[in-house]
Amino acid sequence: MNDWTEIKINVPNEYIDAAGDIAQMAVPYGIYIEDYSMLEEEVEEIAHIDLIDEELLEKDRTKGVVHIYIAPEDNPAEAVAFLSERYTSEGIPFEIESASCAEEDWLNNWKQYFNPIEVGEKLLIRPTWRDEYDAKGRAVLNLDPGIAFGTGAHETTRLVLGVIEKLAGKGKTFLDVGCGSGILSAAALVLGCDSAFGVDIDELAVKTAYENAALNNVTDRFTAVCGDLTDKVEGKYDIIAANIVADAIIMLTKDIEKFMKPDTVYVMSGIIDTRSEEVEKAVSQYVDITAKYEDNGWVCLTAKSKKSL
Repeated sequence: MNDWTEIKINVPNEYIDAAGDIAQMAVPYGIYIEDYSMLEEEVEEIAHIDLIDEELLEKDRTKGVVHIYIAPEDNPAEAVAFLSERYTSEGIPFEIESASCAEEDWLNNWKQYFNPIEVGEKLLIRPTWRDEYDAKGRAVLNLDPGIAFGTGAHETTRLVLGVIEKLAGKGKTFLDVGCGSGILSAAALVLGCDSAFGVDIDELAVKTAYENAALNNVTDRFTAVCGDLTDKVEGKYDIIAANIVADAIIMLTKDIEKFMKPDTVYVMSGIIDTRSEEVEKAVSQYVDITAKYEDNGWVCLTAKSKKSL
């Protein structure tokens, strides 16, 4: 019998929201959060009773648990590595454990919650298993995310896509650092860019990015490689996007200007709002911030080269 893998991430209560958001980035289809810190208050507010099961009362109130689920054909180690890297980057204390769970509990269930998503003014993200939809004149981006980060449902991705749709167009070249599912590159190409180059440290993400490029018939204009930030990148680009984490953005920005033209727009996202000020101060040494966008505790910044005219 093929079993799914349940991954449990234990974190202190004060980090549960941020930990859940990052887990959603890894697998947006199967996640739930246990948080008993406000148990009595919430039960009283909702049910107006003070009788609570002893088993619930014995739960650790100082910690929360984020549960995610990995399909049998996928490698749980990939998700664990992704989560460990991001939690460490954001300074979130965590413990990860895993166990098998019945396939029928999750097989296909998550897909029913992933519907076509309107993003910004121009895009409609369509899961490949959704055949009935009305594009309403929007450019359709076909997507099968697998377990690679990037469905368009998460605020960090939506923020970047909102910026990209304003910038993309004929004659433009696009660089996607930490490309994940390839959603940003595919969107840039669907919206008219001449070419897109994606790079990700995860080989599975690169594979998924190519598959999503094929779904959108843009493989002739798309290249992706496995690498660490920009170590495999050459040339200069009109639009550069990095939807990663705060520490990686700070490190990337130290050398980003070598890939920028005078009028290049550099888009940074994946920044938890509590670290926004720190990131802004750090990257301002190397680029000039031109705009800041916020959505549900996440921040996206745009910047231009200090050499721009």
